[in-house]
Order: sequence, then structure tokens, then C-alpha cells
Amino acid sequence: MITGKTSLVGVIGDPVKHSLSPLMHNAAFFELGLDYVYIPFRVAKQDLKTAINGAQSLNLKGLNVTIPHKIRIIKYIDELDRLSELIGAVNTLKFENNLIKGYNTDGTGLIRALEEFTQIKDKKIIITGAGGAARAAAYQTLIEKAGSLVIANRTLDNAISLQEDIINDLGSDVKVIGLDSKLQNELKDADILIDTTPIGMYPNINEKPVVSAEDMHSDLIVFDMVYNPLKTSLLKEAENAGAKPVSGIKMLIYQGIESFQIWTGIRPTYKSFENGLKGVL
Repeated sequence: MITGKTSLVGVIGDPVKHSLSPLMHNAAFFELGLDYVYIPFRVAKQDLKTAINGAQSLNLKGLNVTIPHKIRIIKYIDELDRLSELIGAVNTLKFENNLIKGYNTDGTGLIRALEEFTQIKDKKIIITGAGGAARAAAYQTLIEKAGSLVIANRTLDNAISLQEDIINDLGSDVKVIGLDSKLQNELKDADILIDTTPIGMYPNINEKPVVSAEDMHSDLIVFDMVYNPLKTSLLKEAENAGAKPVSGIKMLIYQGIESFQIWTGIRPTYKSFENGLKGVL
């Protein structure tokens, strides 16, 4: 039962009605007997500042941040942890002692999801996209000692900007290409493809994916950060190619566990989050 003592957390984004995070977090709160509730809030770009100020005024304990706010949100945050500062994107906020603290749990969630299937070290990785989620994926995979990294994006300038940041921050060599025939060539010997674009996200589930089956090989691991629908058009292409499809739902669970611990100081089990998704998975 929600009372005046109930702690409020949630997620902000646009769109956000597709989010499965409320199911996971609320299931874990119930299982652990914590007086918390998690609510999705649709926030348009132009309303971001007022939304954050309002959340702080209403004494929210924390927020997850999703598309399209992960980079822009930084200008409204008082403190960043080292990883989110390095990445330049935030997906978790904690409101504490009149301060707004920013964190990034996306990278950790991604690595833990991929490590169910392979190790990152020395692998050739291709990331499609160059936004906040791509930044988290790029930095985290390089921190985990990926062998090589290729960033492919429709707008090359955005990819080049990310490349320059990585070189300055980590000293790592990163290749940048467009979503064209160069991507097809790079995929021939790639180990992991990580798609960070919103292509194929509900309700646009029939959008043409960034890569088709004929450009994949059977040893390729294909990870799509989109988790609604669970089997995106990209993952269907991976199945058709005999490659290994990995749903973004795993990353969602792992990053959510990290956020949950930031807000409550308690680490829930993977199973508690997964149980909240039983009607969806």
C-alpha cells in the first residue's frame, strides 16, 4: 500500500510507456519488503530541466534516465561518478542531501549480459550508433580490454566526436565508419555486434534493421539494446544467419540491479527482477 512514507523512484524518457523497468523494480521491492514504488514518467526534451527540478522538489529518491536524455541530463546534475563522467552519459540519478548525483550502470549491465555468452577481452566489437548508450558500450568494452572497436553510425560526425573522446580519455584506437558497405566488410571477422540504436523499438517493430542476415556469420554474437519487442527485427536476422542473438532484456535486468543498489543500498538477485517479467518473457 502506498502511503506518505513510501519512497518514490522511476524512469524518465520519451517514449517511456514501453518500459519494463517498473515490473522488475516493483517486483523486487515487494519481494524484499521495501516501501518503494517505481513509476514511468514521459518527459519531452524541452521539459527535462523542469522535470528534474520537480522530481527533486517532490523528494523522489532516484530516477533511471533513458532515450533521449542520457547525455543532456548531465547539465542538470550536481555530481557525477567517475564512470558516467568518463562516458559522458547518465542513466541513473540519486537525490540525496539536496544534491543530484549521476551514475551510469548501462556499461556494467552490458558486460554482464554479454559475459553469459563470451568474454570481451581481445574480441573485435562493432557498435552501431553514437549516442549515450553507444558511449557506455564503447567505453566499457574498451575498459574490459576489447581487442578492437569499430563505431558505425549514419551521421559520421557524431561517431567521429565519440572516437575523439575515446582517444583522449583512454588512448585507445577506434575505427569509425558509416552504415554502408564498409560495415559489411568489417562484419566479416567481427566477434560481437552491439546495436545501440532505437531501430525496431516498439511501436516501430517492422523497421529495417541496421544489419541483415546476409552480412552476418554463424560465429557472430548479435546484441540488441532494444528489448521491446524481445525478438527485434535485428535478432530475427541473426537467427536467420545462424548467429547468436542476445536480447537487450538481459542488459536491462543487470543495469537495473545496479540502479536498485544505488538507491536502496541493497543488491537484489537476478531472479527477483526476472520474476517481475514472467508475464512478458
